[in-house]
Amino acid sequence: MLPDKDGPGVGGGQSSSEGEDPSVGLFREYLRLRTVHPDPDYDAALGFLGRMAEELGLPMKKFEVCPGRVVLVITWEGLNPVLKSILLNSHTDVVPVFQEHWKYDAFSAVKDAEGNIFGRGTQDMKCVTIQYIQAVRRLKAEGRRLLRTVHLMFVPDEEVGGQKGMETFVKHPEFNKLNIGFALDEGLANPGEAFTVFYGERNPWWITIHCPGSPGHGSRFVENTAAEKLHQIMNTFLGFREKEKQRLNTSECLTLGDVTTVNLTMLKGGVAYNVIPSEMDITFDLRIPPTVNLQEFERQIKAWCKEAGEDVTYEFAQKHMNQNMTSTEEKDPWWRAFSGACREMNVTLEKEIFPAATDSRFIRAVGIPAVGFSPMNQTPILLHDHNEFLNEQVFLRGIGIYERLIAELASVPPCPGEA
Repeated sequence: MLPDKDGPGVGGGQSSSEGEDPSVGLFREYLRLRTVHPDPDYDAALGFLGRMAEELGLPMKKFEVCPGRVVLVITWEGLNPVLKSILLNSHTDVVPVFQEHWKYDAFSAVKDAEGNIFGRGTQDMKCVTIQYIQAVRRLKAEGRRLLRTVHLMFVPDEEVGGQKGMETFVKHPEFNKLNIGFALDEGLANPGEAFTVFYGERNPWWITIHCPGSPGHGSRFVENTAAEKLHQIMNTFLGFREKEKQRLNTSECLTLGDVTTVNLTMLKGGVAYNVIPSEMDITFDLRIPPTVNLQEFERQIKAWCKEAGEDVTYEFAQKHMNQNMTSTEEKDPWWRAFSGACREMNVTLEKEIFPAATDSRFIRAVGIPAVGFSPMNQTPILLHDHNEFLNEQVFLRGIGIYERLIAELASVPPCPGEA
């Protein structure tokens, strides 16, 4: 753990252009920080967030959970700090850009005449970071004191798997000291009027299947080749992919998070044009819903390998087995507070299983309920895409939504078992 940092009172030192809402100016300033892989400028992000802590007048702690990987936590202590706290999680890193496909420099945070702000991280997820900060700023400026403690957490490497960030930190004693009862993390934009909220995630399995076979000269019909085995594996996996795709396309009640996606991502093998290889590898990216029996699914994979031929084996580069889902029943106090606040704001929710992976999976894995929610409606889904953007009015409305959600969640009365 690195030293604490306490700042002065709430301030308004946001950067903005003349006539621009200060929150929008602050958002654009944060977007200009090049926290992009493979070499993110973490120091710039930590410096910026440290300034935010000073402006809010809140203590900040830094935890170097892995070399060069710092988790930063800003804490707003509640009236009863013994009660379970609320976590507002976001990540500082963003994915690479292909600048030739962008209208503007991806790190210039250009705002066009319609108020659309372009930049890497506008949706995933620098918007949420600033919305958290500005929502807390508003609550403090109003003189509010909340029952439960609120932690704003900023993690360093969600976009590369989270292994050196959240996955490690949830096992850290300092994470346990945060005493978290409920967490908010990132979601997705919704092109319609509703807002999407995610209560679970699919499990990512990255699997490589090794196909050994008889080598030989490229002029012969050699039996039992690696390519023949790989061909069967490919057909079997992609056949299953087609069935899941059809299941999604023919059902009105299923979303992408409810089915298993299968995508062939790498092929490896061969040494020369005229040499039949003695081994070939094929790699798939699988995303499996938490409703699937994962043990049974792996047994199916074993059977497919056996059917493909002798000595076909597999190994996982990533294999998540967490099937925890957050309750969305009205009897659950956390969900009741979240959904109730949304109803009062006329925010329509669409509940889904997240189709990809976020740091929420690590939070749920240690038994803490978490929902993924980014307040972006009437917005195309552009995370990781070229020309990622968010309209300033959608962004500003999101601050108000978080202001209400944070206040409601941090005011949930003591639950059974709490002091």
